[in-house]
Amino acid sequence: MKTSTFVMVHVGQSTESQRNLVHGVETLSWGFPEEKPEYKGAQPQFAVLATGASPRVQLTDWLQDTATLYLFQVRGGFYKGEAWHWPDEEAERRLKYPQRFGIEPLAKLDNIPLGTQGPLTEAGSDAIRRSGTDRGMGKLVQMPAQRLLELAGIPFDADEPDDVPLDQSPGFTADQVEGRKKPQRRRRGAGYISDPKKRKAIEEHAESRAIAHYESLGWSVEKLGKPYDLHCTRGTEERHVEVKGTTGAATSVELTINEVLHARDKDNDVDLYVVSDIKVNTLTDPYTASGGTVSHYPDWEPAEEDLRPRKYEYRLPALTK
Repeated sequence: MKTSTFVMVHVGQSTESQRNLVHGVETLSWGFPEEKPEYKGAQPQFAVLATGASPRVQLTDWLQDTATLYLFQVRGGFYKGEAWHWPDEEAERRLKYPQRFGIEPLAKLDNIPLGTQGPLTEAGSDAIRRSGTDRGMGKLVQMPAQRLLELAGIPFDADEPDDVPLDQSPGFTADQVEGRKKPQRRRRGAGYISDPKKRKAIEEHAESRAIAHYESLGWSVEKLGKPYDLHCTRGTEERHVEVKGTTGAATSVELTINEVLHARDKDNDVDLYVVSDIKVNTLTDPYTASGGTVSHYPDWEPAEEDLRPRKYEYRLPALTK
């Protein structure tokens, strides 16, 4: 059975830990306090964040317990972040979790046995326990993904289990994160920033980076906003650009149905320009944003397997008299 590289993480039940878990799910990012030698050059395919079981027990006792497992696909590998991103980083105004990676929610699995009767190998389960005794530092382990994917009801190719179709995975939102001290927060979309001034600073900075990029290549740029962000022309050439920005990882972005349809229209040449890990100074008025890492996708057309609906329009049935 083919194995995949997993990052196994224990998340505590403290208010701070649960708040960070909610924020990590909201913004599709996770991080650790420091870099471990084994992280260097590692390209994990999956991550499991586990909560609900106490790790400060012997392995034999741990294997008799159950936990809630949050299964993610890892996107982009490890990188060193520079932006304050989690609530406690913002509150303390310092970088606490610089070793980061992007996470894409695949499934939430409740009351999962941590022993061999569950979907984890003993090494994988013990890696979660050891993470819990090491400040939540992620532990890398080789483990088959099949049992977790099967339990989650996610279709996979036995020869390529790492290639998970996003549109066929159940996913989960921050609303579904559970803990004894679950913080009362609201999820309003992937990467959503609740502070409107911060959100505006991020959006404007990402847009400025995109404009500078295209102008440096000889394009004339007009800001539109809708139905797309930037209209670029160069001689007889024309290009439409969608711009997204985040303080987190370059994992996923939120799209409207109009943005998807516009990008798929064969009459349009569309690029996607994403700036991640943006630093925001909230002591200035207005807030000022800087830095960031660019992910540029020319001739962008979102594929069905990379899209997952987050809400539906429901047509009410006709009432009968």
